[in-house]
Amino acid sequence: MADRVADIWGTRTPYGAGERWPVRVDQYLDERVPEGEVEWVQSACVLCSNGCGMDIGVHSGRIVGVRGRATDRVNHGRLGPKGLFGWQANNSPDRLTAPLVRRDGELRPASWDEAMAAIAARSRQVMDEQGPLGMGFYDSGQLFLEDYYTLAMIVRAGIGTPHLDGNTRLCTATSDFALKETFGSDGDPGSMTDFDACDTIFAVGHNIAETHTVLWARILDRLHGPDRPRLVVVDPRRTKVAQEADVHLPIRNGTNLALLNGLQHELIANGWIDREFVDEHTIGFAKLDQTVREYPPERVAEICGVPADDIRAAARVIGTGERLVSTALQGVYQSHQATASACQINNINLLRAMIGRPGCSVFQMNGQPTAQNTRETGADGDLAGMRNWQNPEHVQELARIWNVEPLQIPTWAPPTHVMQMFRYAEEGSLRFLWIIGTNPAVSLPELHRIRSILKQERLFVVVSDAFLTETAELADVVLPTAIWGEKTGTYTNHDRTVHLSERAVAPPGEARTDLDILLEYARRLELTDKDGSPLLKWHTPQGCFEAFKEMTRGRPCDYSGLSYGKLRGGSGIQWPCTDEAPEGTERLYTDHRFNTRSEFCEDYGHDMLTGAAYEFKDHAAMGPAGRAVLKTAQFLPPHEPPSDDYPFLLTTGRTAYHWHTRTKTGRARQLDAAAPDVWVEISEGDARRLRIAEGDPVRVESPRGRLEARARVSGIRDGVVFVPFHYGRWGGENGSGGQNGSAPRAANELTITDWDPVSKQPVFKTAAVRVEKLGDGDGTPSPAPTTTASQPVGEAAAANGAGTRGGHGVRESGARESGVRETSERAGHEAR
Repeated sequence: MADRVADIWGTRTPYGAGERWPVRVDQYLDERVPEGEVEWVQSACVLCSNGCGMDIGVHSGRIVGVRGRATDRVNHGRLGPKGLFGWQANNSPDRLTAPLVRRDGELRPASWDEAMAAIAARSRQVMDEQGPLGMGFYDSGQLFLEDYYTLAMIVRAGIGTPHLDGNTRLCTATSDFALKETFGSDGDPGSMTDFDACDTIFAVGHNIAETHTVLWARILDRLHGPDRPRLVVVDPRRTKVAQEADVHLPIRNGTNLALLNGLQHELIANGWIDREFVDEHTIGFAKLDQTVREYPPERVAEICGVPADDIRAAARVIGTGERLVSTALQGVYQSHQATASACQINNINLLRAMIGRPGCSVFQMNGQPTAQNTRETGADGDLAGMRNWQNPEHVQELARIWNVEPLQIPTWAPPTHVMQMFRYAEEGSLRFLWIIGTNPAVSLPELHRIRSILKQERLFVVVSDAFLTETAELADVVLPTAIWGEKTGTYTNHDRTVHLSERAVAPPGEARTDLDILLEYARRLELTDKDGSPLLKWHTPQGCFEAFKEMTRGRPCDYSGLSYGKLRGGSGIQWPCTDEAPEGTERLYTDHRFNTRSEFCEDYGHDMLTGAAYEFKDHAAMGPAGRAVLKTAQFLPPHEPPSDDYPFLLTTGRTAYHWHTRTKTGRARQLDAAAPDVWVEISEGDARRLRIAEGDPVRVESPRGRLEARARVSGIRDGVVFVPFHYGRWGGENGSGGQNGSAPRAANELTITDWDPVSKQPVFKTAAVRVEKLGDGDGTPSPAPTTTASQPVGEAAAANGAGTRGGHGVRESGARESGVRETSERAGHEAR
């Protein structure tokens, strides 16, 4: 049995370029349950965007374990720690089982009829007094496609408000916008199998080892195989990915664009581009060339704080590879000039003609398991079916499908992003806010402000959740919901693979599915189409899926060839899946014709610096006509640089063991024990200057707030402080909200209210902070894991007992009850 808390990525199964990734089935079952009595139900993981196929183990009406699906194209049977252990949250004794309604200042149990009547009554009141613009909805990256599409129709076609967004705005809105800016529509062009064929990997701001653990296992098997791909990593922390790199560029936070301009400078100057491809299949090269001429390695080195020769070395690796896969995640998306930077990564692959063939792709990665579906359904800042909200023909087509008047769909301005929605609530124009499956009281920037908005008496807050989160505690009505494993639906990962998840068990108590809640809401509001018939024509998840797939017919995300039956029994299937491509489409743009025709594209583009949206005439004048667009922009410094008062840069992020605000993973004993409380990472040099030792209590303060935690002396670059964003008031080592009692411990107490001008994604990577030692520790190490990028260095490593397992210490509490069976096909496993 493997200890998959200590060994996050499991046993190596090395393979070479062009070979099939070997199967290794990971399984974890409650040790008290006989395996022969377990019923297995098809599903996929919902604790990162990799979308690993899995089966749910059921015994006596309860979930008792999981196993990876050997037949699935995404994971070949493997599961990461969150997937292996996170299901235990379903069985948590503190699940919400009945609605709650606020009476006399307190949340009290209520009937479903009472709760839904209150929600419907306040909705009508707000719409009568404020109109549709008084209504706001904020959803998650954890719902299913069917939930999102139902919500999108209610909000866009029924109520008619543009105020609908998802918490995907916080993690991967930039992915969506970067793909639209360059290729004309959303949807990553490549396949997970491109990692099997590539000879070069370029990872920018993407801690693959912790955010996509199974993908990193795949890459590790290539790195340990016979023809190792070369690896270039951009990250201010010495992550496990960086430790495997041929070139690691630990740049200063907020300088991605300068670095990427510098790399393009080197590619062009050294002739490492395919000029014939660029001329035939892209536009914008002349302007790009003119811009990047201003970014020679010496200037970039000064901006980014890394040696010029390392920049040249990185460019050489990227420029001389024959099959390049590039990836990006939060280090790009949540940083300064996010969309402009992400587009430069697209540019690099295009300049090298590395697109549309095996081993050649760019992945603007997603963070959440169903983030892609928020975009496809229009449950965030997009129009359903990857249509263009500025294109009247697209709006009319959607109105015809929904059988509503085109003017009913609010397309007079872009859909409202969440930061603007909270501003409208703060100002009083938004009076109703329904929050579904997310926890903004921990996850949004500048939390003191977010809490004050949610506490306003004039704002009616509804929360749908499985637990009484920090946000739910502030609500007027709380609805108990079914979660993964307790309902049926579909969701799509970052290489467009669609999975079906079947209901395995009933939800606890009176909890209901999000779909049933939304259908009931639409009935109570009496939402109708233009003929007076009910707006929503379905009553089941499958009925919704059938309606959705017809809505996508002919659009980039064409689901028309998919069905529940087709998704049962085998692997997930990639869209577009049509009559012409009945088994799905592994790669987009294999003919190097992109979705940039002005009549078809999902977006007309933006000015990278101001965010000003282009119109049809602007796009048509560029004349992309099926060619990719090389976007360019000048580097600008971040809005809040370090100062004498706040000399450090704060970066926030994830650990391998937790997901978002720990609503699920904090209730899985192995995961909670592996990272039980917040910590502050500081470099060895900065720790020495501040006389901070491993485990010392410290205070981190920004102009907006503070937090207190124990210090971890790590391999992060000097001048940068890292804090994981998972921790709010709930939980903690002493069970009272943090190791310092009532002291704040949420990273977002510190972050800034700022967002990218194009994607409107909040900035979590460039706040200025100061660090103060509060006293000497008691000899107890920081609660940070020792198996991840948070690995201690120097004296801190000795204090943590590092030296086992290749030099990585393991917390004993995290290693208990974490035995996982790994079965490799090379050991005779037969896929079931």
